[in-house]
Amino acid sequence: MIRNPYVAGYFYPAEAVELKATVAGLVDTKAPKVNAIGLLVPHAGYKYSGPVTGATISRIIFKKTFIIIGPSHSGLGKPFSIMVEGTWQTPLGNVEVDTGLARAIVSTSKHLKADVEAHREEHAVEVQLPFLQYFKPDVRIVPIIIGGPGADIYREIGKDIARAVKELGREVVIMASGDMTHREPQAAAKEKDLYAVEAMLNLDADELTRRYKSRRISMCAYPPVSCVISAVKELGATGGELVKYQTSGDATGDYDEVVGYAGVIFKGG
Repeated sequence: MIRNPYVAGYFYPAEAVELKATVAGLVDTKAPKVNAIGLLVPHAGYKYSGPVTGATISRIIFKKTFIIIGPSHSGLGKPFSIMVEGTWQTPLGNVEVDTGLARAIVSTSKHLKADVEAHREEHAVEVQLPFLQYFKPDVRIVPIIIGGPGADIYREIGKDIARAVKELGREVVIMASGDMTHREPQAAAKEKDLYAVEAMLNLDADELTRRYKSRRISMCAYPPVSCVISAVKELGATGGELVKYQTSGDATGDYDEVVGYAGVIFKGG
């Protein structure tokens, strides 16, 4: 299957030259690199969240395959969907699905199902690809969309992903694509978001769930980052680092109703 761009010209430039220049302005090729097992990066339009994504991705040692987990915005397809084969097109070229790893994850997990529909009109995976292509044009991906509820299921999926990765002996980066608090005043959003990030940095999925629920944090990053924390702990992560935090207000100047963006690296030993 060819998965055509869905938000090119909307979330990011549709022309290759302009897109490459835009990404170049958001990344730092000289940033010190770390061995990242996992990431959290936002998925809004590049004008809003691009600086956070760029700063975070600039810090990592690239690996051959990125497993990208995003929340469902469209509601299409199966609730826990993994695309097991095909090609994703962006203005910068094609990105192939790592079919071997994707099929291994499906065979390991009782929750994730091979599915295409969940990915057709979904931006969470797509907006990360130009950043990955900028640093590694031949990068491969495993696209996963989480549309169903359940903290226990998120943790199980993370462990399933880790098991498949270990069985195949792969080196991967597992990326959670998600935004933080939605449409609250700047001060409230930042306080809630950093409260949630603190649990992430400690690799504590249970505490993240508690804080997410008790403070009613409207972060669409919660399902994917819960999966990622579970996975990276199984793969030897030792802690997290907040690379950058900002809100949509930093781009628009409107701090009355913002969306929060966090860039987090989950490091290996």
